[in-house]
Amino acid sequence: MRRAVALALALFLLAPRLARAQQPQHPAVLSRRDANYAWDKDLLLASFSYRDVLSDPLLMSKLSSGLPMEIVMRAYVFLEGQDAPMALALKRCRVVYDLWDEIYRVHLEPSADKTDKTLLFNGVLRLCTEAQDLPVAQRALFTSGQPYFLGVVVDVNPVSPELVEQMRRWMARPTGSTGIAPSDALFGSFVQLFVRQIATSDKTLTFRPGIVVP
Repeated sequence: MRRAVALALALFLLAPRLARAQQPQHPAVLSRRDANYAWDKDLLLASFSYRDVLSDPLLMSKLSSGLPMEIVMRAYVFLEGQDAPMALALKRCRVVYDLWDEIYRVHLEPSADKTDKTLLFNGVLRLCTEAQDLPVAQRALFTSGQPYFLGVVVDVNPVSPELVEQMRRWMARPTGSTGIAPSDALFGSFVQLFVRQIATSDKTLTFRPGIVVP
């Protein structure tokens, strides 16, 4: 009986990672979805949803299991027609369901408020699967009149410690300091950024929000 329970638990935890790898996708041909852009002085802000990253019933069950779940969103800024990203905006949520109090405790990065938030389910979805006025990049990085777009990668429970640590260091930058230099880590070719590899996370979602022309 104990072996059966242990096996069932192992399958529950590992099943999402058994998906086959997908073929590489150029960010320009990723599936499109709506987004709103606005300027806060010289800082571009973006708002869009990625709630469907938790569309899998198994992931929804894990969210309320009491085990930690991380949802990490990377938004790379591309000039239309170019392969190399010019900026990167990140958002990371760590969610733990408190089985005793029946609430979710959420740690958000980056955030001016360093304390964990206590939320109900709908609040978790709003905070962790939506970008609301996400600081994208400073106006100085853009060329006026040229079209730009975001290539977005969302991972649930990324398993690479190196990737997680690189993202933490990137999020420690001041707000709006998102420009990518040739020497920066975290970046490879567009193929490496937008390919789903086996066992890199429980689920990976990629898409591109609408175009913005500064």
